[in-house]
Amino acid sequence: MEIILGSASPRRKELLKQMGFDFIVQISAVEEIYDPSTPAEEVASVLAKLKADALQNKLKTGQLLICCDTVVILNNQVLGKPKSTNEARETLTRLSGKRHEVISAVCMVYNGKIIEFKDSTSIEFKVLSATEIDYYVSNYKPFDKAGSYGIQEWIGHIGVSKIEGSYTNVMGLPTQLLYQEIQKIKA
Repeated sequence: MEIILGSASPRRKELLKQMGFDFIVQISAVEEIYDPSTPAEEVASVLAKLKADALQNKLKTGQLLICCDTVVILNNQVLGKPKSTNEARETLTRLSGKRHEVISAVCMVYNGKIIEFKDSTSIEFKVLSATEIDYYVSNYKPFDKAGSYGIQEWIGHIGVSKIEGSYTNVMGLPTQLLYQEIQKIKA
């Protein structure tokens, strides 16, 4: 089975590689737009399916397409990727001292069959100081990350006080669930 990762995310590439899979990357220029009335917990699923829909017509028999999207949700509101330094600081300030959810949804296509699943992880940050937030944003530039942070980076090491669920899900790919689903296809 040839695996195609429909993502430009360096974190997803690294996680899939660490899982022991060989794969190629194909990305589509899909605008990540969804209906504002979509419930926050469904946004990642909608976007993962959108990405898969854009690529599935290029698939050949025996190719497995894996597309994924990750969202950070605070108080039922999706916190997207920051567009500026100020927006990243504001987002991290909002997350400071609070619990939020990270949902990653996967949409796979294999021989015309669509397989969808998602995972949710609860994260709690300690109260972050303005100095810590400024240091992180200045040094790690989290502009390609939902919620303005990467758990595997400095802010995750010093700021995450509690995690319930999958760590790799927060990085952008629920590897344990993905592995299970790939094994089902191979069976």
